[in-house]
Amino acid sequence: MNETMNESMNNAKRKKNQIVIYSVLFASLIASGIFAAPASAADLLQTYQEALQNDPQYASARASLTAGQEKSVQGRALLLPTIGITGSTTSSSSNYSSGGVSVNGVKSTNGNYTLQLTQPLIHWENWQQYEQGKLQVLASEALFGQAQLDLMVRVSQAYFDVLSAQDTLESVRANKTAITEQLSFAKRNFEVGTTTITDQHEAQARYDLAVASEFAAENDLEIKRSTLQQIIGHEPDGLAPLHKGVQLSAPEPTNINDWVSAAEFNNYGVVGAQVTQEIAKRTISLNRAGHLPTLDLVANVNRSNNSAIPIEQQPAFVDTSRNIGIQLNIPLFSGFAVTSKVREAIALEDKAGNDFETAKRSAALAARQAYLGVNSGLAQVKAYEAAEISSQSALDSNVLGYQVGVRINIDVLNAQQQLYTTQQNLSKARYDTIMNGLRLKAAASSLKQEDLAQVNALLH
Repeated sequence: MNETMNESMNNAKRKKNQIVIYSVLFASLIASGIFAAPASAADLLQTYQEALQNDPQYASARASLTAGQEKSVQGRALLLPTIGITGSTTSSSSNYSSGGVSVNGVKSTNGNYTLQLTQPLIHWENWQQYEQGKLQVLASEALFGQAQLDLMVRVSQAYFDVLSAQDTLESVRANKTAITEQLSFAKRNFEVGTTTITDQHEAQARYDLAVASEFAAENDLEIKRSTLQQIIGHEPDGLAPLHKGVQLSAPEPTNINDWVSAAEFNNYGVVGAQVTQEIAKRTISLNRAGHLPTLDLVANVNRSNNSAIPIEQQPAFVDTSRNIGIQLNIPLFSGFAVTSKVREAIALEDKAGNDFETAKRSAALAARQAYLGVNSGLAQVKAYEAAEISSQSALDSNVLGYQVGVRINIDVLNAQQQLYTTQQNLSKARYDTIMNGLRLKAAASSLKQEDLAQVNALLH
């Protein structure tokens, strides 16, 4: 009987040692980044290049830019001469009698053709529309510039969201595996009578929670991959992860006011709002031109001809005339429409001014939030790196304490959970810090592909 009990105790000790090995092993797997991407994984720059080709939002912005660039041409056309030809031809047939003589089937053809040139000389509204056309080109370029920055940020965010979801799923699975071993050990110990049913119930509860967390993590990863797929046009393959222990740098310049000032003046949204305000001002002047006279140079050549059959009854003739002159138009009354349009334009100019101020404040806020996010993220990364070391030490200590009988099952489970949670938080803090750095440059409209290349160098 004693030999049986001793053998059971020895088996229990061996299982405890296995728990130590499994726990440390899976913790090390997470810490060492063993779940690395395949060698052929796409990096951030490759993903961005695919987005340039396939993202429908960016393609829409590019088409809008092409359309907007035509506004300048259309405005200039109002200052140039217009040339047109008008003409008409009329054929008729008649019967008549004169002096007792009847003439049947007399046919005549009348034609009138005019070639006219009109050159605007004084048209204030045309000049304002020409100036507006040039401003609308600037507005289109600002919108396209913003679309380029948005694409960089959207691609980067979707990319790191996928990496973060992968990290979470891998951590959850490693935790589940460790809990499974702990649950198996608790069951065997209970069967041999070395532990109570409490250890088994605790391990079973943690296992059930781990299974639920795994389902949630798998679903979240699929959603994040679908978001990236929407941008690049196909299901993403493996993505290159961050280097283990990557070092992140603080923003340059280090003064937050420099970033805020740059955002208030250079942000594409601010530039677009400022251009829109200038367009609204010119709309006021354009509508006021409804009270002003217009002057045009008009030149035309008119040709008229008439022929009849039989010719001896009504001979044909051709008349050609040439005219050139000045045409003056003075508006007198338009039912108060012009006055109403002016009041409307003034109100819209006031709205554009407030939108411009809103855009400046929003850009400044975005710059401040991103700057603080970078600095806060750097501090969090440093703290989580220290916490990861401490959590690993705590897990090792609890496993050893459980082995010698001074710690219970729940202590080991809690230590495992703390380590995996810390590693997830560390990973997310790194991604958030990188994204805030990109958003900071986007707020100041200084984000370029070279910045993505710098981030790409942190991947492997």
